[in-house]
Amino acid sequence: MITLAAISQQIWDMKYRLKAADGSPVDKTIEDTLHRVANALAEQEKKPEYWASRFYTAMAGFHFIPAGRILAGAGTMRNVTLFNCFVMGTIPDDISGIFEQLQQAALTMQQGGGIGYDFSTLRPAGAPVRGVGADAAGPLSFMDVWDAMCRTIVSAGTRRGAMMATMRCDHPDIEAFIAAKRQPEKLRMFNLSVLVTDGFMHAVREDADWQLRFDGTVHKTLPARKLWDAIMRATYAYAEPGVVFIDRINQRNNLHYCEDIAATNPCGEQPLPPYGACDLGSINLARMIEAPFSPAARLDMAALARVVPVAVRMLDNVIDISGFPLDRQRHEARAKRRIGLGVTGLGDALILCGARYGSADAVRLTEQWLAAIRQLAYRASISLAKEKGAFPLFDAQPYLAGETVRTLDAALLGAIAEHGIRNALVTSIAPTGTISLLAGNVSSGIEPVFSHSHIRRVTMPDGALRDIKAVDYATALYRRMFGETAALPDAFVDAQNLQPGNHIVMQAAAQKYIDSSISKTINVPADTPFESFSALYLHAYETGCKGCTTYRPNDVTGAVLRPDDAPASGSDIVYMTPPLDRPEALPGRTYKLRWPESDHAIYITLNDIERAGRRLPFEVFINSKNMEHYAWTVALTRMISAVFRRGGDVSFVVEELKAVFDPRGGQWVDGQYIPSLLAAIGGVIERHMTAIGFLAAPVAAPSGTGPRQCPKCGGLSLLHQEGCDSCTACDYSRCG
Repeated sequence: MITLAAISQQIWDMKYRLKAADGSPVDKTIEDTLHRVANALAEQEKKPEYWASRFYTAMAGFHFIPAGRILAGAGTMRNVTLFNCFVMGTIPDDISGIFEQLQQAALTMQQGGGIGYDFSTLRPAGAPVRGVGADAAGPLSFMDVWDAMCRTIVSAGTRRGAMMATMRCDHPDIEAFIAAKRQPEKLRMFNLSVLVTDGFMHAVREDADWQLRFDGTVHKTLPARKLWDAIMRATYAYAEPGVVFIDRINQRNNLHYCEDIAATNPCGEQPLPPYGACDLGSINLARMIEAPFSPAARLDMAALARVVPVAVRMLDNVIDISGFPLDRQRHEARAKRRIGLGVTGLGDALILCGARYGSADAVRLTEQWLAAIRQLAYRASISLAKEKGAFPLFDAQPYLAGETVRTLDAALLGAIAEHGIRNALVTSIAPTGTISLLAGNVSSGIEPVFSHSHIRRVTMPDGALRDIKAVDYATALYRRMFGETAALPDAFVDAQNLQPGNHIVMQAAAQKYIDSSISKTINVPADTPFESFSALYLHAYETGCKGCTTYRPNDVTGAVLRPDDAPASGSDIVYMTPPLDRPEALPGRTYKLRWPESDHAIYITLNDIERAGRRLPFEVFINSKNMEHYAWTVALTRMISAVFRRGGDVSFVVEELKAVFDPRGGQWVDGQYIPSLLAAIGGVIERHMTAIGFLAAPVAAPSGTGPRQCPKCGGLSLLHQEGCDSCTACDYSRCG
């Protein structure tokens, strides 16, 4: 029997335990969950029972932990993907291609995948759109559309949607991109990262000018250090954007000969080509330390040698059994078979060995352990290539010439030349928040211990908030061995009292042995001087890191964890509520909407549920004889209904729909200008929410004085005066 701590039990029940549609558990125990996953991943094997047993053993001791999507979805027969996240296709610089990519993003997120996009391919704001006689809205306007889509979708299971947006440091809109999150409500569903080139870093060092250009046209020239300073001051003030050293990523990519990378997954550990996917799992170093807290403490290399090949095989099988939201994602994954085997529990493992995070001993052990894992993982992938074949795009000569591959030892290089390799890229280090909690609250990824004990505020199925104390794995083990009152040794350092430079040293040490990249956040005290803060990013570049992300406490961003001696705040919430159950019958109302561009009326039905004497919106259906709208109305109703069924304040759905404007122009309906059909649907939902008392009745502005959203520039700057709509922010005008 596997014994779980209270927080681990909670995480398993809410995130990974298979349940029937009515909420009744299918997985009775954690053992059932692990058997389900092991059996599913062994389906492709010639000896499925043999491998299922090996897979289960690796997971049952929490020596290997597959990523959350695998634990939640494998063997469930549900239409979900087992890949945690994707980089989507290149966004074409035209309106139809942009919205085709938006649809692909929605389909991917609906099945449980986070997404990354490079918005550098879109022309800057104000650039002419040939053949239309209008100016381009710019990448940030379209990012708002993606942000609204993500707010509307709740990914499969209990995972909320996540997105990464990147932009090149030479794009004309890069300054606006850098400043985008200055407003607390702006682009909250995105992580942002600037794609920084070697040329830009050279210009920063030399204090040279830097050109912002698009499609061969220079739009602006400014000092490189001024732009660098803007990036630094933004992330100092509100923790974004991060920095991705994109030239280094492409130069060191094992697949440098057949792909170009311009974006990463939402957490940054997987720089990926268009339609690339993250197939992730972690070796739990904390569970492999022998003789902890003694001079003889060491990593069990024999156990590592048993587990790593099994883990590589499991992740390779994920590629074959997983569903994919898009066919192009399936083709990309199977052509290259990249996996991301990483580690978790490094911070705890160092404590168990008496090494303080960031010290010379910690760096030495980290390099020793990760070098061993890389050696074992590559050897396992070569063995799989002998058995099952190399990845289809394997080409020995350019592959072996790769900058990262050339650092392997001669024996591995010879074996690859002779047999090929099954997985184009093998190692990566992902964030492991909830799976680390599941494994007994070990430290996440290569991060230090966050706190020896901390409070997680969890939303329970009945909506009540509950504080759960989580004690770090190493701390709990030390207390069991030496007593509750024993003083913690010096190695018990946590993120609250580490120097920022300790993080950089550890990230750089790990990156030497990682094919892809590393998800790592550098915690920076609030009182750190700006000059010292900015120097961290230069240090990260000089020491070979592929990116850098920091967090300095500020008023814009929040946290879901706090040390148990810190005061609680309203932002300390981890939303883990399952959807509301649907009764057999629901009260509702149907509304008739006429849209001038449609030959047929659109009927919108909204059904409600009663909770604590209050009616709440529960689901929506949109029907019309006009089949032109069929696909997107079905998708819209499913997304909105999924949001409604989570409960809580869902009024943002109205706000997001009413904020959508049609670039072709809106329509006049009953004497009121509506910027788009989606905005009209938002108005109907708002009217219904008001009628059932979910929303307060809006206070009408005096006629002609209330600003509305401009259908051209999108600003809240459209005024109706003297019978005409005129925008105060652009040249839009319409009379009627």
